[in-house]
Amino acid sequence: MAQESSGTRDRLMNEMFAASRRYMASYALFNQALADHLQLHPTDLQCLNLLGLEDRPVTTGHIAELTGLTTGSATRLVDRLERAGYVTRERDAHDRRRVLVSLVPERMAEFGALWERVGGPWAAMFDAYSDDEIALLTAHMRRTVEVSAGQVERLRGGGFDA
Repeated sequence: MAQESSGTRDRLMNEMFAASRRYMASYALFNQALADHLQLHPTDLQCLNLLGLEDRPVTTGHIAELTGLTTGSATRLVDRLERAGYVTRERDAHDRRRVLVSLVPERMAEFGALWERVGGPWAAMFDAYSDDEIALLTAHMRRTVEVSAGQVERLRGGGFDA
């Protein structure tokens, strides 16, 4: 019985890993298509996503931390987003040496309206799940974010052999 259970587990794990690879690829391709539609770089689009989760304006250094970019690359990313009208820069009222990056609400409202049009099928997909299943999926996503952050750190720090 244990061997049969192990065989089932192996099959399920293989199916899950294959589905996960397709899931990640489909998300990356969707992200690219949405960025292309908005005439943005995919990293710029994800930066907007992350900035939308922040509760206040942030420094370019914090954007570098959020995205994993160098400060120079984060500065160029903010330059692109500013040219596209999605963010503004302003001096910190409490520390004039610091420059804060803020989202432009009108542009983000336009982005939100587009997301409502393209994101509807995803919202509807979750109607088929119970509250417990939604909680499980949310826990999985949170753990994935944590594991991914650790793996990114290892990859950037040379923790894996080439």
